[in-house]
Amino acid sequence: MRPGSGGTRWRWTYGRPTAAAAACAALLLAWPSAVPNTPGRLGSLLETFLPWLGLVTPVLLGLALLRRSASALLASALAAAVWLAVFGRLLLPADSGGGRYELTAVQHNVSDENADPRGTARALRAAGPELVGLQEVTPAARPVYEAELGPGLPHHAVIGTVGLWSAYELTDVRPLDIKPDGIGDGWQRGLRATARTPRGDVAVFVAHLPSVRIGLKGGFASAWRDESAALLAAALTAERLDRVILLGDLNSTVDDRALAPVLAQTAAPASGFALSWPAGFPVARIDQVLARSATVAEVRTLPATGSDHLPVAARVRL
Repeated sequence: MRPGSGGTRWRWTYGRPTAAAAACAALLLAWPSAVPNTPGRLGSLLETFLPWLGLVTPVLLGLALLRRSASALLASALAAAVWLAVFGRLLLPADSGGGRYELTAVQHNVSDENADPRGTARALRAAGPELVGLQEVTPAARPVYEAELGPGLPHHAVIGTVGLWSAYELTDVRPLDIKPDGIGDGWQRGLRATARTPRGDVAVFVAHLPSVRIGLKGGFASAWRDESAALLAAALTAERLDRVILLGDLNSTVDDRALAPVLAQTAAPASGFALSWPAGFPVARIDQVLARSATVAEVRTLPATGSDHLPVAARVRL
């Protein structure tokens, strides 16, 4: 019986290209590290957009049904199962917390081209946060953020272009050295502070790692980002307080191997995708809320502001 002739029989020999594509998708979802980072850091590029690989699954399932291919159907179902095993937990609602102490932390790259810093600050304050980490804070916009965030978050620190606003007293505020070699003086995108919470002291890091570029010649250009991530990981390793909250535009997703040194010291959110960039059509969460000796129970995005990033809000349990 010929495929597509209207028969109802399924054949293992039909749809071999579809079956091969589905098996490849399942393999990449399960072991993205199998793709090397040289040349062009293709492994990191794949990992940055890894959840989107799941979009091929319904297409392949449709082709398997059309071709009545048992092998393609099985391989497509396997790819769907692997996607759910890797990312399905992020779709589940977070547990209620059982009465444990929680705070709300907001992370936002406000953009140095933001034409409405006042509206941005008010949108962030509406989330009722106890901690707010900002990147790309310009000297002109800083007084606006101080005035608008101050009523609910009276304690703040700004170093370079990053800032932290807090409902808790901040002590031991100092710069965070995450500048890669080759970037000129005056580049300051990190700070560290101690927040005196009702459940004890917490070290809060605010960081903005260098941007990445995608090009035909250079591939996924992320050398400075990767070096800065390693410096951030070293600072986290050296931190003497057990409890840490990291708020940052890390220009990296938690699936990207470049962030592995940071994730060796912190844990990713338990629930929520919260794709944050670009604001118009988000494809990746590069704005992160990570924690050590605490639990980021859930992340979600907030409504768009005047930035090219969406704000990310997280429930953090101490």
